[in-house]
Amino acid sequence: MGPLYRRAHRKVEQDAPIEGLSVGVRAVLVLLREHGPMTVPQLGRAQALSRQFVQRMINDAAARDLVESMPNPAHKRSSLIRLTEEGRAAITAVLDRERAVLRQAGGDLTEADVTACIRVLTHLLHFLDHVDVD
Repeated sequence: MGPLYRRAHRKVEQDAPIEGLSVGVRAVLVLLREHGPMTVPQLGRAQALSRQFVQRMINDAAARDLVESMPNPAHKRSSLIRLTEEGRAAITAVLDRERAVLRQAGGDLTEADVTACIRVLTHLLHFLDHVDVD
């Protein structure tokens, strides 16, 4: 897993500048695209990152008009962050380009292979999210 993660991460870092997005801003935009408006603390928890780091990524994205704040009816002091049209277009372009590249990686993998891989990785993520390491 380590070598695959490092190579994939490096590829994302290399390709992100094509759209002018850092890896951190890209991650925030992906979450907002998948889940809709979220607070900075929610974005941090979803990525296991500090609120401060996520806030810097939000600030970077907002400076480029990729995200905007909106009132949060559930919490007066914690605004919701949502994608702008520009943000949605930017992250869609990044994901479309990545998917086009990844489609070439399939080789002779079957749908059953991919389904089994997703099941195993999902199980590992769930396990790691809930295991106590003391």
